[in-house]
Amino acid sequence: MKEPLRCRPPAVATIQLDDANVRVTRWDFEPGAETGWHRHGMAYVVVPVTDGTLFVELPGGETLTADLKAGVAYARAAGVEHNVVNGGTAPLSFVETELKHLIG
Repeated sequence: MKEPLRCRPPAVATIQLDDANVRVTRWDFEPGAETGWHRHGMAYVVVPVTDGTLFVELPGGETLTADLKAGVAYARAAGVEHNVVNGGTAPLSFVETELKHLIG
């Protein structure tokens, strides 16, 4: 039997800055909202605005959860592919900064 179609509300992406060096996007998620499947073409840094729990779907059917703490940043390399879902019961927000040029 096929798995039933799951429909989640979309997270809201608001671009705050987009110049030659970076793209800064604020993501706001109601409980259960998702980004949709995407692949990051650039390295990026995420700074949570709120505490919360992400449910992350990965290629091949794998999943993971990640606890976010407001103000505690993390970074990922380009090429990450996933669907990010607010796995908690409260609204969740973070700011994502994509790096168009790597320094070094």
